[in-house]
Amino acid sequence: MAAVNDRDTQVRIAAFAFLERLRLVHEHAVPRAVLAEGFIFDGQRVPLIGPQGIFKPAVLPDMPLSITTVPVVEGRARPYADEMSADGFLLYKYRGTDPAHPDNLGLRRAMHRHAPLVYLYGTVPGSYVPVWPVYVIADDPRTLTFKVAVDDASKLPAVVDEVGEGMEARRAYVTTVTMRRLHQEAFRDRVLRAYRGTCSVCRLKHHELLEAAHILPDSDPRGLPIVPNGMALCKLHHAAFDRYIIGIRPDLHVEVRRDVLEEPDGPMLKHGLQEFHGASILVPSRREQRPNAEFLAERYELFKKAC
Repeated sequence: MAAVNDRDTQVRIAAFAFLERLRLVHEHAVPRAVLAEGFIFDGQRVPLIGPQGIFKPAVLPDMPLSITTVPVVEGRARPYADEMSADGFLLYKYRGTDPAHPDNLGLRRAMHRHAPLVYLYGTVPGSYVPVWPVYVIADDPRTLTFKVAVDDASKLPAVVDEVGEGMEARRAYVTTVTMRRLHQEAFRDRVLRAYRGTCSVCRLKHHELLEAAHILPDSDPRGLPIVPNGMALCKLHHAAFDRYIIGIRPDLHVEVRRDVLEEPDGPMLKHGLQEFHGASILVPSRREQRPNAEFLAERYELFKKAC
């Protein structure tokens, strides 16, 4: 960050330290209100998010601090590749259609000065996963798009003159892995919200113990990260579902694998698994968010083969 003035550098370092502290409190997404409140630097409040996607707090002179992607509207979830370039980087749209808009000029300065930014990825309305450092590495006025790379936070403070094939390959890898993780985070948040933060089998409501289970795996071309291909399950029932210890019938009832159902064991097996045999699962109140019946039937056939 040597090409950036000292105050700009200090604010960015303080922002990254603030986000590190947030990780201790927010395991997954961070509420928008927390990001909007931000932190105090030299007596001045520094928010990390604003009303527009490209955001420069007043404390910085001429370059943004963060870029934001809003949550995907349910029912229009994008495949992973939709936000990625062919060479493995994030594609981020201009503010509007004018390449000379002040926000676009600010991101262009960040590109020329190799300034690290924060990327805020919206999972559901009001929740964002912060990723840093990210760098603008290319600008295409023809498509009104910036190319953005995620880098390893352990590389901070960045060496702005670092060039070469090794750096580009590292950033492409980190960006691809990060975007996959972000899409899974968004899937989890959408599913948990649809299921009202409750395990569909046992009704456990502890958010930190809940996960989003795929009905069809994401390795399947139809296994998109959308709510009808998911169920909210606690860690126990997610593991049992993935390993065909329990199955969900198309009529939305639980079956426990025969050998496990007949196995004598302690109270955990009895109360955690066996007692749910034949029980109905909780489903979202909105019909369009309920489990896809065809997917459930296909998954149930796999469960029956494991019995």
